[in-house]
Amino acid sequence: MSWPFLAVLFSGWLYIDAAYRGPDWQRWLFRPITLLLLLLWAWQVPEHSINSYLIVGALLATLLSDILRMFDSKYLLPSFALVFLSYILYMVSFLLPLQLSFYLPLLGFVILAFIIILVIVWSKLDKLAIPASLTLLAAFAMFWIAGEKFFYLSNDYNLSIMIGSLLLVIAYSIWLINRFRFSFSASKGLVSACYFIGHFFIVRALFI
Repeated sequence: MSWPFLAVLFSGWLYIDAAYRGPDWQRWLFRPITLLLLLLWAWQVPEHSINSYLIVGALLATLLSDILRMFDSKYLLPSFALVFLSYILYMVSFLLPLQLSFYLPLLGFVILAFIIILVIVWSKLDKLAIPASLTLLAAFAMFWIAGEKFFYLSNDYNLSIMIGSLLLVIAYSIWLINRFRFSFSASKGLVSACYFIGHFFIVRALFI
């Protein structure tokens, strides 16, 4: 196993453990540390390109979003904006170079899943309906682009970004449902695991 994987795994586990039973300082410390480790790993790519800079930018936007969300719920709107930006940056990086095939079963799945998640949470979103919906749309669009690239090219790079994008969509969807519709105790672990591993797979793709 590579040191980045072990470092992210260890730091992410400390955050998840703190989310359930640890002190608040441990949770506040290890969530940004885990993202910083991913950011540093992405910066170490042997040869930077537009793709790598976009992925670094997405990680930075994610890190800032997490920091805002840790302080107070009044920063939820700018946090949504930063998450939206991170998904857009990821999506643009996946688009380059532009090679798509429009695999209809994947497109149908993405549209159906997006509608289902939106229907579940829509009535509870209130003033956050637009930013939350746009961010969810960006997440599914990011996954769709990654999936299209995989079904078109079927290589290890595109498999890694597709897995990473899917995990980020799952993490955001569970977070929305848990926060706005109904909460359940397993949500923290599921969201955090999908969140950190999703970003890990996307950064990993830079080294393939």
